[in-house]
Formats: sequence, structure tokens, C-alpha cells
Amino acid sequence: MSEWAPGPALAAYHAGVMVIGELAAQFTGETWAGPTTCPEWRAADLAGHLRCVADDYHEYLDDAPVSRLARLMARNASRESLSRKLARQNAAELAALADATGPEHIAAFMAAARAYADRVLPVWDLPHHRYSGTVVTVGGMVGAAAAEWHLHAWDLAAALGKDYQPAGPEILVAGWQAGMPHLPLDAGVAVAPCGVAAGGAAAGGVAAGGAGRPAGSAIAANGAWRALLRASGRLPH
Repeated sequence: MSEWAPGPALAAYHAGVMVIGELAAQFTGETWAGPTTCPEWRAADLAGHLRCVADDYHEYLDDAPVSRLARLMARNASRESLSRKLARQNAAELAALADATGPEHIAAFMAAARAYADRVLPVWDLPHHRYSGTVVTVGGMVGAAAAEWHLHAWDLAAALGKDYQPAGPEILVAGWQAGMPHLPLDAGVAVAPCGVAAGGAAAGGVAAGGAGRPAGSAIAANGAWRALLRASGRLPH
């Protein structure tokens, strides 16, 4: 398994932010108003969600290790219960977000996400929160964020009728395992990130990443990426 260390970790993190910006640039007014893999969300809503999540990561870091996320995780609730609670939080934050266009939300997301990356190196090994006896460090939370950015890139690509696979999903698996002990890769999740029942695969199309990979490693990478899609509720388990 790839090691979750600051150099490759932050490279994967920034790659996720960058690909979200690249995919967002392909949307039009019509497609921003179109559906996503989360039936209740338009593409512009997904952009707003990304903005909210990036702001949440700053809040959690400001308040670590006693943030509202840390207090929630300290209850050691089941993964299904945590998924439902976080989905409700996501919906409430999106409802409270000021009206803006998809591009405006994406610009705010990218600024906040990059600012977050600038903050984490000096505190990389400090505790961020704890779940069921496992301490998640600030660096581990960066792993959760990096995986989330690439997974939401998959959502945006699907809204455009495309598929997306990151160039290095193995490092994202390491990040997920460092930052998401409540969602092991081999366990199903009952609720998708947008708060609805987990759905099926995205529409097929042109891959947005992973070009130039040798055939053998492409197969291995595809397995790692599909494991993340399943663990996050995007593919049936």
C-alpha cells in the first residue's frame, strides 16, 4: 500500500482540487442546472456542497481536537448512524448557503481548499479527532479531504456524462484509511454523501484521468478506485 506522507499526500490533494476546477470549467448554464449522481442535487448544488465542506475542514482544524466533528466521532456511533448525521449536516449547510452560481461556488471552494493545504504541514502529526480508539491526525484528515475531492470530481464528471479516475488512486486509498476509520474499505455504507440511498454507477464516457498507465497497473489502479467508490456509497457494495 502507498504510504500517506506529506509529499505525495499534498500532491494528491492538490490534484483533486485542480481536476475539480478543470471539470467545472466544462459546465454551461444548462449543465449547472442539470442532475448529478445525487438525485436531489443539481450540479450547482454539488458545487455549493464542495464550498461548504472546504469551509468545514477549516473549522475542524481551528477547533481540533475538540471540534464538533471530534465530538460526533467520539461517540463511536455506527458508520450508518454517522453517515446519516453527516448527510443531514451537509443538507443543512447547503440550505443555509447564500445564493451563488456554480462557478462562484467552485472559485470559493478552490480558494478555501488551497488555503487549508497551506495550514496543515506544521501540525501534520497532531491529533484531529478520535474514533473507536483510533486517533486521526491532521495529516489523516488531509487524507479524507483528498479522497473527497477526487470522489466529487467523479460526481462532476458523471454530471457531464463522463467517467473519472485519478492518476494515482492507490495513494488516495492510503489517505482514506488514514482519515476515515469509520468507513473501512471492505464495509458497505447505507447512505451516499448527499444524503440519499446509495446509487449505481455513473454514465460511461471519456475518462478524465489515468492516461498513459501500463495495462497491469491500470487494472490494479481500477481496483483501488472502485474500492473507494464502493466505500463512499457511489457503487453498490
